[in-house]
Amino acid sequence: MDCIFCKIISGEIKSKFLKETIHSVSFLDAFPLAGGHTLVIPKNHHHKVQDLSVEENNDLFSLVHLMISKVDAITGSTLVAIHNGHEAGQEIPHVHVHLVPRIKNDSAGPIHSMFNPVQLSKSEMDEFYNKLKI
Repeated sequence: MDCIFCKIISGEIKSKFLKETIHSVSFLDAFPLAGGHTLVIPKNHHHKVQDLSVEENNDLFSLVHLMISKVDAITGSTLVAIHNGHEAGQEIPHVHVHLVPRIKNDSAGPIHSMFNPVQLSKSEMDEFYNKLKI
């Protein structure tokens, strides 16, 4: 497979591993957006979060939970980001969670600054509500 994350997991590409669990690993991002930018990924290749088994999901997010405390200690604030699919901005089609230390005036801004807001009618909101409620 020609996946950079799979190559990192196999050791073909060297990385600065921070913590490894049964199903997941965390390491420093080779192209950091800030000092301490960390990635947490499943060892098995999956494109989207919903493709993970329950066991892999629990392991991945337990490692995110553990690592976020370390990353958050750097600046006191951390962006947690998952691009779940190509159209969502996922550049590498292997599930990965970004933990990016944030500081005031780092120019990244809040999530709402990334999008042009949409105006939905009450009926459109009801339609999405009905599609998404469980």
